[in-house]
Amino acid sequence: MQRYFVTFSYDGTAYHGWQIQPNGNSVQEELQRALGLLLGRRKEGWPVVGAGRTDAGVHARLMVAHFDCDKALDGQQLAYRLNRLLPRDISVDRIYPVSNEMHARFSAVSRTYHYYLYQHKNPFLRHYAWEVHYDLDCPLMQKAASSLLGEKDFACFCKSGADSATTVCRVSEARFVHQDDGQWMFVITANRFLRNMVRAVVGTLVEVGRHRLSLDGFQQVLQSGSRSDAGESVPGNALFLWDVKY
Repeated sequence: MQRYFVTFSYDGTAYHGWQIQPNGNSVQEELQRALGLLLGRRKEGWPVVGAGRTDAGVHARLMVAHFDCDKALDGQQLAYRLNRLLPRDISVDRIYPVSNEMHARFSAVSRTYHYYLYQHKNPFLRHYAWEVHYDLDCPLMQKAASSLLGEKDFACFCKSGADSATTVCRVSEARFVHQDDGQWMFVITANRFLRNMVRAVVGTLVEVGRHRLSLDGFQQVLQSGSRSDAGESVPGNALFLWDVKY
């Protein structure tokens, strides 16, 4: 049995997230269906394991998944045929063999997300960024973001009812990048992320940027471990899984 990694990207607008859902279409379902058609498992699809879960409407510039197959595959040819079958909003980049010990989720050492915000009405940004209708103190938000660095308990940013074994994560990057007049990108990298974590982090940092939460207050939210103390979860359409490292 040989294990293969698949690297691909997708526009998550039309999907209920990466993971298969009982009442909605998912990226995982589309990939498994297409693989099943090509590898001889038409009815049930070919099982794949992703590097993580993205929520409904969230996008991926780079997602990684693995699957096992007992026959040698031409990765380039399979990728080409997959792209012919997959919807236009999912695109496979590479398929290549890896060691059977490699795991798309558990072997990953870091993941990076980008979240996009803009402050002036722009019809070309609305589908992939969050329009913010108030002034933000971005230097203050950056100071608050810096306090996320290191290994900490991020329970306050975890969606209630999530099945995480631990809420401790190690954040190695958290910063705002000014892209254009009134346009910002928040970049965060960690060894792992909790469910809904990035959107809750951004929502709480925006509270700091609006001067509704002080830097000390942000620290208190971190230490509280209570989701109700943190800011609201911002829209998913502005969030991109940007990179996965192994």
